[in-house]
Amino acid sequence: MDFDTTLAEAWIRAIAAAVDQEQTRLTELDSAIGDGDHGSNLRRGFTAALTALDGLRPDGPGAVLGKTGTTLVSKVGGASGPLYGKAFRAVGAALPEAAAPAALAEALASGLDAVRALGKADPGDKTIVDAWTPAVAAFRHAAATGADLPEAAAAAAEAAEQGARDTVPLRARKGRASYLGERSIGHQDPGATSTALIFRALAEVTAG
Repeated sequence: MDFDTTLAEAWIRAIAAAVDQEQTRLTELDSAIGDGDHGSNLRRGFTAALTALDGLRPDGPGAVLGKTGTTLVSKVGGASGPLYGKAFRAVGAALPEAAAPAALAEALASGLDAVRALGKADPGDKTIVDAWTPAVAAFRHAAATGADLPEAAAAAAEAAEQGARDTVPLRARKGRASYLGERSIGHQDPGATSTALIFRALAEVTAG
């Protein structure tokens, strides 16, 4: 199984559904250490992305993700819009027309590079990066050892979810949460949590 246009569209629709379902949780997490708008912002962005995709005739998965990214940048406030928007645009730009697991792993790595370049964040800073980094590592490892797309995506989702949980004891060093200093410790990062939702959605659509 390769990652193609149909799977790309299914992935974005699954993310939108997951964000809609988990909006309240994301908002609660963000209320503890941020502005409290992470859930509503992402819901607005991915709802807009679905509308944009409805009128799109993509010529490959990259076009789907590129359009999603552009929509997120224009529709989502705060830091998450630019970060996720540039990430999806970078993943899309790196994708061939049909991506085998290894190619998708490298495209996802390009998305991580885009997030890190824009946010200037490293692993351990209590951000999106803390979930996306282990997800890419797990996807790459799975692909390199012969895993198919569903297996690699499942490994990435599990790693992202663990990465999100691992942000709880961290002190935030980037973003609004960093202003809280020691008070940011003990809370799960909302951006890492939404990243885990994104990778879980990928696992679900590739599993069929």
